Amino acid sequence: MVRRVVTGHDDSGKAIVLSDGAAPFEITNPARPGYVSTDIWRTNATPTPVVSRHEETTLGPRRQMPEANGTVFRINRIMPEGPEIRGMTAEQSKNLFAALGNEQASTFGKNGRHPLMHRTRTIDYVLILSGEIYCVLDDTEVLLKAGDTMIQCGTNHAWSNRSNAPCDIAFVLIDGAFAPELAKKLEGK
Repeated sequence: MVRRVVTGHDDSGKAIVLSDGAAPFEITNPARPGYVSTDIWRTNATPTPVVSRHEETTLGPRRQMPEANGTVFRINRIMPEGPEIRGMTAEQSKNLFAALGNEQASTFGKNGRHPLMHRTRTIDYVLILSGEIYCVLDDTEVLLKAGDTMIQCGTNHAWSNRSNAPCDIAFVLIDGAFAPELAKKLEGK
C-alpha cells in the first residue's frame, strides 16, 4: 500500500487536507509475481488547472502513458527477475504490455536484448526509492541504487532487477512528441 495525501482548499481558500490514505489505483499482473504498480496522480493538461478540490484522477482503465499534454505519477515495485521474465517470448511480452494499457510499447520482437524492452513517447523522471535495478538500453546498461535518479528520454529500455530484493521506483511520465529527425531514425525500431 502506498499512502497518498492530497491537499486542496476550503470554501474560504484556506489550505486543507482533502484525503489521506491508500492510493486507490493499483495494478498487478500474474505474469510478474509480486509486481505492483500504483498510480498516484494523473493530469491531462499543461498547464494543469489548480482547483479547490480535484476529482479523483486515477480512476478508469489502466493507462501506462499520460494523456495528451498530461502526466502520470506512479510507484512500481519490481521483484527480482526470475525465469518467467528471462524466458518470455515476444508474444508474452506484448501481452504483458497490453495488460498495462500499452501493447505497442513492446519492442522485444524487434530487439532481443531483454524481454521487457519497450519505448514510450515520454520524458520520465525516475527516482529509485529502495533496492537496486538495471536500466537496460540498446547497447548498454546502468545500475541504479536507492536515491539515484534518471531522466528517461523516450529511449528503448527495460528494467531488470537482478538482486534478491524488491526495488521500489517512483516515476513521473510527461507526455512528449519525438522530434521529426529522431522519429525518422526510430521508424521500424
